[in-house]
Formats: sequence, structure tokens, C-alpha cells
Amino acid sequence: MINTGLDLAFWREQLRRNGRMQVTGYLLPDAAERLRTCLAEEVPWTLALRDAQGARTIDHATYSVLTDEQAQRLFAETAASAGQEGDDGFRFAYDSYMMVRAYQERRDPGLLLHRVLELFNSPDYLAFARHLTGDTRIRRINAQATRYRPGQFLRHHNDEELDEGRLYAYVLNLSRGWQADWGGLLQFIGDDGRVQDTFLPTWNTLSLFAVPAGHAVSLVAPWARDDRLSITGWMLM
Repeated sequence: MINTGLDLAFWREQLRRNGRMQVTGYLLPDAAERLRTCLAEEVPWTLALRDAQGARTIDHATYSVLTDEQAQRLFAETAASAGQEGDDGFRFAYDSYMMVRAYQERRDPGLLLHRVLELFNSPDYLAFARHLTGDTRIRRINAQATRYRPGQFLRHHNDEELDEGRLYAYVLNLSRGWQADWGGLLQFIGDDGRVQDTFLPTWNTLSLFAVPAGHAVSLVAPWARDDRLSITGWMLM
């Protein structure tokens, strides 16, 4: 599944220097195509959102019957709910499939994502992740599938979660031909509030960065011609 021709020393040095990297050609071509098909056609998506009442999930059965107008209103209301006194402003709305939870609950038998989660936590892949990052502390990897559609977003946060032991966040990008003005950009934000770097969700790339790091996924524009598809999660100690 993983491209064995990657120059791991080069990418490891990029991570050491910059705290982040975007590895091109991460998967073998056939594996990337099969995963994209799974995300585009086979996943029973739920809606993950965080509004003024906190984070919640709208289940697949409820979410799948919303009209486009209803969904867009929900996304807009979630975004507009920030700004009250004492509110941290962290908001998100995107489609999600929580791979670990679904695997543990034995939901959706036969879904390819279950095999992906097993691969990510196999001894060989964990050894590969340690070699890629140069970090021997990595012990397990969690994952969720994500789909960003027009009107969806992930606002500024830093991914820090001390109890979970997050070392690195990753995004395996599986959208073809994504254009910068479609939004959905992974943007790294400094302490001064300025954008320091931007990763386009380019086809078959692995974006990876050390945690904590301020970042956001910009609002997907109404003219985007595709869904922003990915598998994302954290490498954990």
C-alpha cells in the first residue's frame, strides 16, 4: 500500500527543520485510487460539528436525509455561533467516519477502512512511522475519515491533548485536482495570528506535523467541484 520508493531521509529532515512536511506520492497508485473510491462511494458519513453547546455528532441516518439547504444552514449557524464573551471560538463542521469507534463496535463489516486501521497499527507500519519521523516514541495510530463539502470548515486550534499522547497529526489527502481557490486549505498559524504556511490537499500526499501547532482548514467554497476527502488522525505515544 505504501510507496516503497519514498526518500525517507529527505522527508525526515524536512520534519526536523520545519516541524511539518507534505510527502508526495505516499501511496501506491492503485491503493490511492481504491481508497478514494471507498471514501467517495462507500462510507456512511456522519456530521461532526462544534457550536456554542460543544462538540456533537449527527448520525448517518439523520444527516443523510437533510436537504442541501438544511445542511448549509446548519454549517452557517455553527460558524456564526462563535464570538460570545468567554467563548474560545473553536468551531468545526465536516463529515466524519470515526474509524476506531466503528472498528471497536464492529460496524459496517467489509468496509475497507477497517483494514486500513489494522494496517496503521501493524508492527511493520508502526516501524515505518518511527523511521519516517525519526521518533521512536510512536506506539499506536488512530484515524478518522473526513469529507469537507462546500460550507464546511475547521477553525484555528492546536491539537494539543496531553491525556491522549499526541505526537504528530497527519492527513492523507485523496482529492484529485484540488485548486487553491476551492478552500479546504491546511493553514499553519503562528502566535501572532498570521498564516505561516499553507498545504494544498494535493492528490496522494501525506501532510504531517508535530503537535502542538496552530492550524485550521479554511472554508470550502461553494464553487468547489469535488469533495475534500482524506484520512486523518494522530500518531500517539
